[in-house]
Order: sequence, then structure tokens, then C-alpha cells
Amino acid sequence: MGKLLADITPLRESPDFRRLWLGSAVSAVGSQLTLVAVSLEVYRVTQDSFYVGLLGIFALVPLVFGGLLGGSIADSHDRRTVAFLATSVLWLTTGLVALQSWLQLGNVWVLYVLIALQSGAQSINQPARSAIIPMLIRKELLPAANALSMVSFGLAMTVGPLLAGVLVAWVGFGWTYTIDFVTFAFVLWAVYRLPSLPPGKSAGRAGIRSVVEGFRFLGIRPNLRMTFIIDLVAMILAQPRALMPAIGAVMIGGGEATVGVLLASTAVGAFLAGLFSGPLGHVRWQGSAVVWSVMGWGASIAGFGVVVLLAGHSGTGGVTVWLLPAALCCALAGIADSISSVFRNTILQAATPDHLRGRLQGVFIVVVAGGPGWETCWPAVRLRF
Repeated sequence: MGKLLADITPLRESPDFRRLWLGSAVSAVGSQLTLVAVSLEVYRVTQDSFYVGLLGIFALVPLVFGGLLGGSIADSHDRRTVAFLATSVLWLTTGLVALQSWLQLGNVWVLYVLIALQSGAQSINQPARSAIIPMLIRKELLPAANALSMVSFGLAMTVGPLLAGVLVAWVGFGWTYTIDFVTFAFVLWAVYRLPSLPPGKSAGRAGIRSVVEGFRFLGIRPNLRMTFIIDLVAMILAQPRALMPAIGAVMIGGGEATVGVLLASTAVGAFLAGLFSGPLGHVRWQGSAVVWSVMGWGASIAGFGVVVLLAGHSGTGGVTVWLLPAALCCALAGIADSISSVFRNTILQAATPDHLRGRLQGVFIVVVAGGPGWETCWPAVRLRF
């Protein structure tokens, strides 16, 4: 049984990685609270799903443009300093989100601006923090470290949304955002405790030329390029998130509760994949593992589609028995996506020279956010126009 469970050697060997992982795990739950609560608050203010969809656009655009520049900044400056400053901005904007709620401003444009600022800071923070990981642990422990990240991610994606709904109903938006503000201090402390991580001698100046250099390197490395392309294909062509409300309302039935169960099932799958990730550290053909994982994602989503087709329009009268097989397909999809993510991250971290790692992580963030991000935002535009 011990060989099946996640390898915690990175946590034992590196105190810096342990603090960063624990801080990120705690703050991730708080971030999910805010993510869900902001959507609920925008809908309460506007009573219009279109404005809720606009949240995704305001978050996505700074993330896409800032991700590329953020990676360049991470490669040309002390990564600990870059991560600490970006995390500080994230912490402060979270505090401002809480403040606007306590002041009862009721202005969605204030929320849009704050979410855009958060997304821009995250686009700098994430490449820097991801590029830091290989500097804290041994190279052979990268799969285990990435699997541990999927454990915390799956837990946050499962617990966070559920807590958000309960807290908003119980204590209101102000306290919900304040909890995120407090928990975010844990990751700020973890980044502050990191050692200085100055750029190497090969590092250049941040800017467009630096970003282009990163793309040139990506162009000559087919193993890296494959991981980016295959993830884009999987997310754009086989990500049913935008269809979930209709599936819950008409086909499977149960409305918002069913949507929550299906999304939570995907997160539970990711958590289980990370929890039982012990064998992943022994996989040597990591590119093949990515391909098989993405095929597993596609097969799971196809199975989900078959369940929805068989359900037809039977859900108009309430939740149906089709919820169970649909949730199972979502959980299997979460397992496949988690395994794919572990190996895609490992390939990127191991095959990229340190002086380019921030830029390639920036591109990775753009790909990961861009595929499902546009898939989620676009229906909001179609609803209005």
C-alpha cells in the first residue's frame, strides 16, 4: 500500500519546498472561496449570467498577456523577490475584494478591476514559483513534487467551492473573502522564507526579445512543444464545462447542485490521482504517459457525452439516475488530467535550462489557462449576442 501512496520525499528532504507546499495548499482553498464567492456576488448584484461570464474575460486577458512577460521577469531577476512581490499584490487585492464587500459598494466594475489586477499578479507569480521548484529539490523527485501539488489542487477544488456556498449563505461575502485574505498569508510567509534565488549568468533583460527567445527554444524542442499542443487540443476540443448548466437543468437534472457534483467529481479524481501517485515516480517514458493520459481524458469525456445523450431531456423533472455514471466519467477524467499534468510539468521543468525556465513556465500558464479559459468565457458572449 505504501508504494501506491504519494511519495512525500520532497517534503521530508526540503524544508523550503515543504513550507511552500503547505502554504500553497492552505491558500488554494481560500482562493477557491473567493473565486466562487465573486461569481455569486456578481450575479446577486446584476441578476444576469452574462456579467458572471465577463469575470472570466477580465481574468483571462491579463493572465494571457502577463504570463509571457511574467516568465521573462522571473528569468531576469531574483525569483524569490519576484514571487514575493507578486504574492504581496495578490494578498493586497484579496484584502480589497473583502473591503469592497464590507463597504457594500455593490459595483461589479470594482470587482472586475480587482479580479483583473489579481490575474495580472498571478501571471507573474505562477511562472516564478513554478520555476523555483526544481531549485529546491532533486531532479528525480520532480514527478513526486508535481503529484503532491495535484493532491493539494484536487483538495482545494473539492473543498473550496463547497465551503464557499456554505460560508456565503451563513456569514456573507465579507467574512468569506476575509478568510481567503487570512489564509493567503501562509503562502506569503512561505515565499518570504525562501533563500535568495538570483538569475544565472546566462539571464538577459526582461522584455519582448526575452519572450521571443523562449519561443525560439520551444520551437526546437519537440518534446516540450508536444506537451503544450496536446493540452490545448484536449482542453479546447474536449472540455464540457460551458455545457454543465444546461446538462444539469435539462438532461441529467438537479440544476446547480448537479453541476457542483460533476465539477467536484473531477476534482476528486485529481485528488485521488495525486494521493495514489507512488508508481508515477518510476515511469521513464514520460512523453508516452502524457499521450496515454490525454487519451484517457478524451475517452472519459466521450463516455460522459454518451451518458448525456442517453439521458436525453429526462432531467426537466429533477435529478435522474444518470447522475452517478456522469459523475464517474468526470472522476475518471480528473484522474487522467492529473496524471497528464504531473508529467507535462515534469518534462517542462527537467528539459528546460534554468535561465529559460520562467519563460517556458509563462507559456505553460498561458496554455493551461487559455484553453479552458476561452472555452468558459465564450458562452457568456454568445448568450448576449
